[in-house]
Amino acid sequence: MCKNGATTVNAEKKNAVILLSGGLDSATVLALARSQGYACYALSFSYGQRHAWELTAAKRVAAALGAVEHRVAEIDLRAFGGSALTDEIEVPKGRATEEMAHGIPLTYVPARNTIFLSFALAWAEVLGASDIFLGVNALDYSGYPDCRPEYIEAFERMANLATKAGVEGRQKLKIHTPLIALTKAQIVAKGLKLGVNYGLTSSCYDPSPNGVPCGACDSCLLRQKGFAEAGINDPLIRN
Repeated sequence: MCKNGATTVNAEKKNAVILLSGGLDSATVLALARSQGYACYALSFSYGQRHAWELTAAKRVAAALGAVEHRVAEIDLRAFGGSALTDEIEVPKGRATEEMAHGIPLTYVPARNTIFLSFALAWAEVLGASDIFLGVNALDYSGYPDCRPEYIEAFERMANLATKAGVEGRQKLKIHTPLIALTKAQIVAKGLKLGVNYGLTSSCYDPSPNGVPCGACDSCLLRQKGFAEAGINDPLIRN
């Protein structure tokens, strides 16, 4: 179920659904889609994640970057668990970058992107949209199987077989992954050029109740590395 009411379809621009977690990558993707002239419909998920603070960040980012509408779909992946984000499993802390690059981390949520993209596909069909934007990037797909280019390509093929609009020829869905070949530093630099306020975002897998990042989980460490390599101070880090 969703927290918002009926969908408002924008007739002046091409509509696009943007998967918006509230993190650095998805905020950048929203800004990119907007800069390309899309009417942006942001979609976030309350899925039982321990880092639910990201939904507060997503709301702020959607408002700041001019999303036409922002919806939060409610599902509960805690019913299955199997991840440090949805189960009683400790979030890994203090791992070296080299360690993160090998194997599938405990923060992988089973089938998460497949579930999220399926919801995005449903909303895109209602909106008459042929474009979905997703913020996966090279630092993610080294560890997460559902962030790899071949997975995205396979889902796109499936999606174009799965909808009434696709069968009737009214929709040919394209999944955009504009960050997939970029480093975190490149993403930060691109986002700043587009006016992203990264102080509104949240990347931490295990933040405090008021959103202060732990500074030691994989996501925090990769974010810190990205800002450092870009030569820019992270606005979430208080000196």
